Order: sequence, then structure tokens, then C-alpha cells
Amino acid sequence: MFAQESVLRLDAQAIDYIIIALYFVFVLGIGYLAKRAVSNSLDFFLSGRSLPAWVTGLAFISANLGAIEIMGMSANGAQYGMPTVHYFWIGAIPAMLFLGVVMMPFYYGSKVRSVPEFMLRRFGKPAHLVNAISFAVAQVLIAGVNLFLLATIVNVLLGWPIWVSTIVAAVIVLSYITLGGLSAAIYNEVLQFFVIVAALLPLTIVGLHRVGGWQGLVDKVTAAPNGGAEQLSAWPGNQLSGFDNSFLSVIGLVFGLGFVLSFGYWTTNFVEVQRAMASKNMSAARRTPIIGAFPKMFIPFIVIIPGMIAAVAVPELQAVKAGTGSEVTYNDALLLLMRDLLPNGMLGLAITGLLASFMAGMAANLSSFNTVMTYDLLERYVIKDRSDGFYLRTGRWVTVVGTLIAVGTAAIASGYSNLMDYLQQLFSFFNAPLFATFILGMFWKRMTATAGWVGLVSGTTTAVVVFVLSETGVINLPGQGASFVGAGAAFVVDIVLSVVISLVTRPKPDEELKGLVYSLTPKADRTEAAQEGDHGWYRKPTLLAGIALAMTVVLNIVFG
Repeated sequence: MFAQESVLRLDAQAIDYIIIALYFVFVLGIGYLAKRAVSNSLDFFLSGRSLPAWVTGLAFISANLGAIEIMGMSANGAQYGMPTVHYFWIGAIPAMLFLGVVMMPFYYGSKVRSVPEFMLRRFGKPAHLVNAISFAVAQVLIAGVNLFLLATIVNVLLGWPIWVSTIVAAVIVLSYITLGGLSAAIYNEVLQFFVIVAALLPLTIVGLHRVGGWQGLVDKVTAAPNGGAEQLSAWPGNQLSGFDNSFLSVIGLVFGLGFVLSFGYWTTNFVEVQRAMASKNMSAARRTPIIGAFPKMFIPFIVIIPGMIAAVAVPELQAVKAGTGSEVTYNDALLLLMRDLLPNGMLGLAITGLLASFMAGMAANLSSFNTVMTYDLLERYVIKDRSDGFYLRTGRWVTVVGTLIAVGTAAIASGYSNLMDYLQQLFSFFNAPLFATFILGMFWKRMTATAGWVGLVSGTTTAVVVFVLSETGVINLPGQGASFVGAGAAFVVDIVLSVVISLVTRPKPDEELKGLVYSLTPKADRTEAAQEGDHGWYRKPTLLAGIALAMTVVLNIVFG
């Protein structure tokens, strides 16, 4: 069922196990304490909309610090080098700022409980149903990635078979989500953020010391086979995009990754939006993704750099890089570096950091999955008009079912040597067409309900067709080029069909679109009077977004 057991074994000692055990005590304790605050379904699914911006902001970024960020980006760093920073500085921060400044007022102001519910109000039941089902499928697939990697760590640490490790890891995450719902997930994500940074920062520093500092890393990457100087600068990123032509590579990165995939993920993905929707007021909701953007821009230095170090310092990965074969893959970059560099104690902290990252990612997937399944599918279409207590209990059982499905989807993830390839394909299937439908519907009042669901289905189908053509060799796009092209094609097809269909079908009356379409929503409804304590300049969403954007531009110039 799963891939071959890991050939790695980390030489963990008693001190390492004590650190890990203490972490699990804190995690389950937070879940137990959060349970006491859960009295209704709003508390369980959206934390009663009561959390401060700094908590939701750190949870927002921690929810993304799962397998995608930690193992996936370190694997990309080992394989492609510095161009991987595009997933952060081009493929995340601009979209996060757009979410905070432009889109959160619509989500939070409409008081919807999920992104699919917003689609229901804008486009009606068919688009809502398509969006809810596709989102639920995507979450259990992505949860499988986090679960597989979490199980891999347990396998490496204890030597347990992967399937046993998978079940144990699933039970741990399931425990605190079913206890305390979203609050347990969010407060654990804040804890996990600090644990992850505390684990990866020393690994980066020790790794740089091992290879002779930054200049030593530059020299070794330049001399490495299948590496070279182009892996030391972000642009044009030909190896990452799969294009030989530098101009096409830049276009693919900016449009495919930076616009379609990025905006599709960050602005419409309920996993992230749910954290902002748990905020205590409109200002806090808008600041949530903007606060998250500041740590996000520096995460590459503790994720990508260790991957690059591992590629030139670890013999097994040097063999992979040279194409001579090895029992390991790029996904093992961080584990190999930890094995070779960290003494006991620091090793326990590093392992805890990885466990925290995968648990944060999987918990985020499950907490959003249970909300959409309960509110948008079961309550809306299957079991209607029951008590609030019924849906609270249902949400807990849905979490159990989602975890069981994730155990199965972990087997799919185990078949990829670079998990970013798999994840970017999923994003091109689900997020790119949703963003096209969403953005057109938000800024063009003429878009109709029929166009909403037809565009979604057509866009997703287009991305799947591109994937099949790439897998069968009809088109040759190495690296993650197939997902960039698939996302771009899905976006264009969705937009074109939506425009054409909208012009021949009847739109909703303007009065029904207030609060759902930008031009029909008064500015007063898109903002909220400053709450007590929200008057400082550092609490102004637009100003904070401008500072974050300027810092990101500087980073692109320095490392470009």
C-alpha cells in the first residue's frame, strides 16, 4: 500500500523523546482546555468569531507550514535552489495582501460560515455544490500528504512500519480537533509556529557553518551536477518552471504561479480564510493575512536554504543530484541534514518542529473539511433543520471520517519523490478555476449563476486534461511546468466560458448582489469603524500591506 520503508534512522536518545513527549502533552492539553469553550457549532467551527488578530495571523501562516512548506519546499530547494523562493515572494505574499485589503471585507462582512457559502449567495446551489465537493476532496487529499510525512517521521524515529505510524499520527491530530474544534487547531498552530522556527533556525545556522558559510554554499552549488549558478538566483527559474526559454519561464512563474495558482490558493482556500473569519472584528480579519505575510517572507531562509545545503553536503542527496541513483529522495532533505548535523537535544527539538508542522497542516485541512462537510453539504442538502447541538456532534464525527479517508489518501502521496509536484497539480485542479469564477463574479455584476458552475467544471476539466497530456508524454513539461500551464489554461477557459455564458443568460438583480459584488457594495459596508484599541498606525490594514509589499520587492531585487 505504501512506499518502501525509510532507510533513515535518527539516533534519538532519551532527551529527544522527553522533548517530543512534552510537546504532545501541550498539544493535547490545549485541545482539552479549548473544549471547555465550545458550547455551540459556531464555537466549534469558527471559534465564536472572538480571536485577536495576532493569534489568527500566526495561525494563518502556521496552517500553511505543513508538508507543503517544510518538506515540499526543502525538497524544491534541494532540487531547484533559490528559484523556490517564488512560492513565497511571488506565489504567496501579493495574494495574501490582496485577501486582507480587498476580499476579507466581503467574507467577514457577509457573515458567511465558509467560502462555499459565499459562492451559494453569489451563484446559487449548482456552483455551491461543485465548490463544496471539490474543496472537501482536495482537503482529504492534502491531509493525506501531511499525514504521510508525519508517519514518515514516526517511522524514522521509532522504526515502526509506515502504516502503523500513519494510524498513530492520525489519532494524535484527531484527538485535539474533535475536542476543541477550530480554537484547539488555532491555538495549537500558534504554538506550532514558534516550535517550527525554533527547530529550523538552528538547523540552518549549523548547516551553513558546515559548508563554509554563504560563500561556501555558493561555491558548492555552482560546482554541483544538475545544479550550477542558475540555482543561486531566483530569476528566470527555468528548471523550476520547466521552460527552456527564459522569457516564457518568467511569464509562467508570474502568471501561472504568481497570479492563478497563488491567488487561487490564498484568496479562495477556506483552510486559510477560516482563520481570518475566526477574528473578533472586521479590522482583525483584514489584518490576519497581512500579519501572516511578515513571517512568511522570511520562511524561505529556514526551509529552502537547508534543502540547498543538504543537496551539496549529504552524500545520498549528492547521488540523487548527480542522477546516479539512491534509496532516498529530495523529500528526505531535512531528515538527512538533521541526521548528519544535529546533536541529541537539538535533534529532539528539530523532530518536534517537523511533527508540529505536519500536525498544523493536517489539523488545518481537517478543521476546514469538517466545516464545509457539515454546514455546506450535510446541513444544506442531506440532513436539514436539525438542532445546533446535532450539527456540533455531526462536525466531530465528520472529523473522524475525514481522518480515516486521509489515511487512505496518504498512500497516494507516498508515490511522489517530490511532493510539491503532486500538490501543485492538486492546486491547478481545484484552486485555479475557483479563483477565476470568484474574481470575475466579485468584480463583474453581469456574471450569472449558470456561468458560475459551468466555468468551475470546465476549468477543472481543462487542468485535468493538461495533467493527462503531460503524464502521457503528449506535452513535455518537466519540473512543475505542467501545473503552471494547467492552472493558466484552467483560468483562461473558465473566464472565457463564464463571459460567453453570462452574456446569453439572465443575471441576478442588483439589489440581490449588494455585499457580494464590489461595485454594488458601499464603501461603508466594506470597512468597519475602528474598534477600541484599533487606532494605531500598525493596526491599519492598507498601510501594513504596503510595508509588506515593499519589503517583498526588496527581497526579490536582492536575491533575483
